[in-house]
Amino acid sequence: MATLFTGISELRTVSEAGTLREAALVAEGGAVAWIGPAGDAPACDDAVDLGGRAVLPGWVDSHSHMIFDGDRAEEFEARMAGQDYAAGGIAVTMKATRGAGEKRLRRLLRQRLAAARAGGTTCMETKTGYGLDVDSETLAARIAAEEADEVTFLGAHVVPPGADAEEYVDLVCGDMLAAVAPHVGWIDVFCERGAFNEEHSRRVLEAGRAAGLGLRVHGNQLGEGPGVALAVELGAASVDHVNYLSDADVEALAASETVATVLPACDLSTRQPLAPARRLLDAGARVAIASNLNPGTSYTSAMTFCVATAVLQQRLSLDEAIAAATSGGARALRRHDVGSGLDAQGRPAKGTLAVGAAADLHVLDTAHAIDLAYRPGMPLTWRTYVAGRRVA
Repeated sequence: MATLFTGISELRTVSEAGTLREAALVAEGGAVAWIGPAGDAPACDDAVDLGGRAVLPGWVDSHSHMIFDGDRAEEFEARMAGQDYAAGGIAVTMKATRGAGEKRLRRLLRQRLAAARAGGTTCMETKTGYGLDVDSETLAARIAAEEADEVTFLGAHVVPPGADAEEYVDLVCGDMLAAVAPHVGWIDVFCERGAFNEEHSRRVLEAGRAAGLGLRVHGNQLGEGPGVALAVELGAASVDHVNYLSDADVEALAASETVATVLPACDLSTRQPLAPARRLLDAGARVAIASNLNPGTSYTSAMTFCVATAVLQQRLSLDEAIAAATSGGARALRRHDVGSGLDAQGRPAKGTLAVGAAADLHVLDTAHAIDLAYRPGMPLTWRTYVAGRRVA
């Protein structure tokens, strides 16, 4: 059945078509079948009047940690009082997550996914990484595979308390990877002081690649380090955080297909310098914006907040920020349009409203998309559609 969406004041396609005014869109079979001026719209089986509102592709959140129990509110309060952030705080969540059980973890994940959808996110990646043993990581991977859009194995999040680093990396690359691999599409590693060094990170990524998984890297969050260079060398789809970059790092990213994913909400929460998104774009690098939803350093899935921060504080234009939070995230997940609205696997592409791409619509409760930054913090999501269907 074809559905005609009318009453669109601005249609931000994030495609070669650019922004269309007084536009209409047809969704059929879960994909965009037609876009153009409202007066030229074809007849369809059904019609939805959006009442003069702005429409853009649904957010593509390419970096989150949604499977956990417990919180780290005390740690956050202490950090706001002046204590430094270090990677070891991740272990605090481990005990609660290990003890939560399948039913509770699934319910928590569904709640968090629903909140993200309500904020306009239509494609969501999530990682394991709070169980840090074979059974817990496998359970998290299986639940995520049944609920989320993209799943990443992050057994190499931090070395669990009391464990030997070499032995733990052996476990991650061996029994743990073998157990989770059927449920995930990606492998990630926290290549950072307090987490995993370059040698260990390389072992993890190469083991994941040998298992047929795509590569992702947490890198350069707390200082300049090997994360970016390693990600580029190994052809990782993305390297995320990228707060501290050398000129060589920027040049390497600009010359590669590896996406630099910036996480503005995390930067604010940890009081790190905001990642240099403007510098990266000016150099020609590919940039994504993601939420980094997690219990310790970015307890939010509000991509609208991240986009507003990118415009107001990181000096991106509105179009650049929207593109980074939609097609940029899709590219970081290899779900981007490689032609005719399809991704490399022949699926409707995410993060764009081109013909053939997924009919994932973020309908704003305003006629002007600039309100995402002009009215920061306001509840601007009116409706979310995934594959042409309204999300309750």
